[in-house]
Amino acid sequence: MVVAEPVAKLLLRAGLSANAVTVLGTLATIGAAVTLIPTGHLVWAAVLTLFFAAFDMIDGTMARLRGGGTAYGATLDASCDRLSDGALFGAIAYWLIYVDQADKSTVVVALVVLALSQTISYIKARAEAGGLKVNGGLIERPERLILAVGGLFLDGLGVNLALEVALWTLAVGSVITVVQRLYKASRDPKANQRIAAPAGVPEPEDTH
Repeated sequence: MVVAEPVAKLLLRAGLSANAVTVLGTLATIGAAVTLIPTGHLVWAAVLTLFFAAFDMIDGTMARLRGGGTAYGATLDASCDRLSDGALFGAIAYWLIYVDQADKSTVVVALVVLALSQTISYIKARAEAGGLKVNGGLIERPERLILAVGGLFLDGLGVNLALEVALWTLAVGSVITVVQRLYKASRDPKANQRIAAPAGVPEPEDTH
């Protein structure tokens, strides 16, 4: 907050909106991932990913300084997070396959983490859309970024198996998190409330 607020005020004075900073930060994160990781610049990829991840704090601070965020801003921010995560783990999978020539099991684990990272976020979003509260879990986005970036950084410095260990840790932790969030959703007091059928689907007939 000490750093984020002055930067947020500076960007607001420059005429940028919170949504614009969200998009710019996402494009920069994706650009760093898809250009630096496949070319083997893992240390720089890790450093820049952490740097641009700070935009997540800055855009939120900008919104607060302007009187609060909007429903669209929250949707944009969550969507951009998913794109950034997809680019990061997609680039890691590419590097494992075409540059590192990693074991097939490691590639599979990277793809599992890619899929589960999206699933974890989707469970929360879909649950909240249905009126359920699903918070927490073993591996949330900050933990996911720290482990992935840490693995990249150490692997780039020559620490053997650092990225592989990070990916396996993420895979196991992500499976646990999916189970945790689904369990929390099932235990919510509103979990068994009936919801309206999707548009175009006829309601079941009353047989009584």
